Amino acid sequence: MTDEKELLLRLRTENTKEQAFKELLSLYKERLYWHIRKIVISHDDADDVLQNTFIKVYKNIHNFKGDSKLFSWMYRIATNESITHLNKNAKHLQISNEEFQQHSISNLKADVYFEGDDIQLKLQQAIATLPQKQQLVFNMKYFDDIKYKDMAEILDTSEGALKASYHIAVKKIEGYLTSN
Repeated sequence: MTDEKELLLRLRTENTKEQAFKELLSLYKERLYWHIRKIVISHDDADDVLQNTFIKVYKNIHNFKGDSKLFSWMYRIATNESITHLNKNAKHLQISNEEFQQHSISNLKADVYFEGDDIQLKLQQAIATLPQKQQLVFNMKYFDDIKYKDMAEILDTSEGALKASYHIAVKKIEGYLTSN
């Protein structure tokens, strides 16, 4: 925690801000990329959203109050940027978010950055059938192993609601995988 406080202090100090931001990038870039990628599916979209996320972090670091961990605050920004990106793309194509998710999944096999096999593709298809909140909760718990306490800060909801969402998501995914 003192490392985080020290990093924050350097991020908020004009003559150390650039170097501290480079450290922040190296610490969180990969984790945030994969978090975003699970939401937006496409590598190119994930890169765009990641860039927007770090621009927002850079511009708003002075607004970070420290009520949560820096990691949770950045994950929240990344999550919101990802959802905004999905909504904007779906609106642009004049389709629902669910249809856009299915469209993204169908393009996944052609994505040169997707290294998964048929089982992983099936899992992604199953996840795409979930409502957005259940997708987020499932991805954060199953793939990122984020604690419910941290997830509650990121998604601004109760731990109990998250546990219920995860349980329901797992059941729906199991049902999808057994019937497909």
